[in-house]
Amino acid sequence: MTEVLSHIAPRRVALIGNPNVGKTTVFNLLTGLRQKVGNYPGVTVEKKTGRMAGDLPVEIIDLPGSYSLSPKSMDERIAYDVLSGHLAGEPPPDVVVCIVDASNLERNLYLVSQVIDLGIPTIVALNMMDAAESAGLSIDLAVLNERLGVPVIPITASRNEGIGKLKYEIRRTDLAFPPERAWQLMPAVEVEMPALIEVLSKEAPKVPVRQRFIEVLQCLTSDSMLDYWTTWAPGFQREVQQVRKKLEAQKVPFQQAEVIGRYGWISPLVAGVVSRKKEVGSASVSDRIDRVLTHRIFGPLLFALLLLLIFQAVFSWATPAMDVIEEGVVGLGALIRGALPTNMLTDLVVDGIIAGVGNVVVFLPQILLLFFFLGLMEDTGYMARSAFIMDRLMSRVGLGGGSVVPLLSSFACAIPGIMAARTLANPKDRLITIMVAPLMSCSARLPVYTLFIAAFLPTGKVLGLITFQGLAMFSMYLLGTVMAFIASLVLKKVVFKGESSFFAMELPPYRLPRFKQIFWRMIDRSKAFVIRAGKIIFGMSIILWALARFPSTDLDPAIVSARLEVETTYSNSVDRLVQEGVDPVLAVQQTDEAMHSDFKQIEALEAGYRIEHSFIGMLGHSLEPVMRPLGFDWKISAGIVSAFAAREVIISALATIYSVGDADENSPLLREKLKADTYPNGDPVYTPLVAVSLLVFFVLALQCMSTLAIAKRETNTWKWPAVMWLYMTGLAYLFSLAIYQGGTALGWG
Repeated sequence: MTEVLSHIAPRRVALIGNPNVGKTTVFNLLTGLRQKVGNYPGVTVEKKTGRMAGDLPVEIIDLPGSYSLSPKSMDERIAYDVLSGHLAGEPPPDVVVCIVDASNLERNLYLVSQVIDLGIPTIVALNMMDAAESAGLSIDLAVLNERLGVPVIPITASRNEGIGKLKYEIRRTDLAFPPERAWQLMPAVEVEMPALIEVLSKEAPKVPVRQRFIEVLQCLTSDSMLDYWTTWAPGFQREVQQVRKKLEAQKVPFQQAEVIGRYGWISPLVAGVVSRKKEVGSASVSDRIDRVLTHRIFGPLLFALLLLLIFQAVFSWATPAMDVIEEGVVGLGALIRGALPTNMLTDLVVDGIIAGVGNVVVFLPQILLLFFFLGLMEDTGYMARSAFIMDRLMSRVGLGGGSVVPLLSSFACAIPGIMAARTLANPKDRLITIMVAPLMSCSARLPVYTLFIAAFLPTGKVLGLITFQGLAMFSMYLLGTVMAFIASLVLKKVVFKGESSFFAMELPPYRLPRFKQIFWRMIDRSKAFVIRAGKIIFGMSIILWALARFPSTDLDPAIVSARLEVETTYSNSVDRLVQEGVDPVLAVQQTDEAMHSDFKQIEALEAGYRIEHSFIGMLGHSLEPVMRPLGFDWKISAGIVSAFAAREVIISALATIYSVGDADENSPLLREKLKADTYPNGDPVYTPLVAVSLLVFFVLALQCMSTLAIAKRETNTWKWPAVMWLYMTGLAYLFSLAIYQGGTALGWG
């Protein structure tokens, strides 16, 4: 007799399906884009929830794409834990909607059969009916409904067809629980199940009766699933291990028992409900496109052109918007400074708060552009092809093909690159990609390269074609890229060692992009960055401002005397002009213009003195003994500390320390000041060897608080950002040490 739900309406509805079956589209249509995005507790897997409009409140949970509830990845483990109620703070759903690709029914029904065995009321949404029809497939929905024992709703989400019927089924108050298991395991395994289920029911009586079978089956075939019961049911765990040993002794392939049993039931079921109306040999549109886009020669070339476009967009197209944001931040700071009295509070507002906000929002153009292109690639189906094309090359350095887009995006900025890593299905690949992305030379390093290469490296040419400076610039980018690949290989072999995942990917059919969904995806990613990583970046900005501002100290008497002299000269000049009959306002204006550079020089001297005696200056002095083996004095050390706000900040920090005032990497005055600086014994502080040592340090060191903040946001812990900072700083120190000491030993210093 059919068991019926007793409550008025389901409050929690979980969507599950294989990757690339249109689950996200269905989720967006059901929730109307009223969504919340976060992470599941303690993991990097994204959690999306939303509300379905209507009289009765319905919460929709978008579970990660999964091929099976026998977890092989973190995404699949989260999906299983949510459905089974194993995840802390996540009660099991009242209803599960399985999104199924109608054109690939047999493979998709494997997951459906597992969900049905959990005993949760289930609805099958048969998506992509248009693709099935185009492929000449006809599906007997009535027979499929009868054989599965759960509602089967045909939909075409891309056209918003059938969604109304699906919403109606979700709201039904008489939705039945699915039927009992209709398939059988191989006899040698089947006979062991009742006793194991009995042991589990005694030690964990809260596990629902219908769920016990699949819990036992998962533990029988998966070590990670069995480990869950170490605390809750140790006796059950021991019994499972005994049964495993018994089956191994009998040479029973029990680990394949579920796959064999389920497909033994699914295959004839599909054969009875699916018929083909046209010849198998006729190639689909997607197949014809793939002949070019996945061709072993043309495929990589076209992908390289696409990457060039993405790289150009993130690197260059975002620059005007970033410049506008930077100018807006500077202009707002100047406006506030002009409106408020000159004091510490004003400095905090302008240099701490406003600058901190600027450090967050300045990255938005790059993030928006990157996720626009990623959205296009995902929606059209090309993302899977790009991973397929690059997998063979990337696997040689311990990564998958999907890592190529995040890594190349990191040439513009590691922040969008790290965020793009969430498109990777394999959690190890995702984490390794995050860990090595900052080694790719981002645009923030470019000003540092430009300043020191132009100031200290010769301008000659190699073979009369390539300049030494151009070769040095190329070498910096090459070094970062090579070290990223080496680091990924080491991480794969040492830190994340274990059984390598094999590459298996379904290539979804090509589809037209849905720009509305791409837009909202861009907004979601931007909000996640601003709200989560932005709080960390903002806080660090305030801390760095305080370190550069305090402790307050009296200025050097010589600087005070110099300011007094300039102010006296200024006052005398104004008085003289007034006595000569010049209007007082015009006299002040003319004197301001004439003495502008004098006041700027005094301000630069004061700023340089204050930063030398600030906490950052003190830290630079204390670090000098550690950094001297690399060729760095206290000024460079203080600049490196300041650059933690952002790598390019070392330029303005050095300009302040050397009393140059506002200067960028192209400032001739700053270059001359650096060249002229000497130690007390007369030796130059900066030499070509010191410049190379510093360049290499900046290639390898993680001098970016924003990158650490976004890494923490993506990994949900400070552990991996700390490891990232330590190993990159260690690499930077060792390489710079080897270069400077080796060069000095060879007489190049």
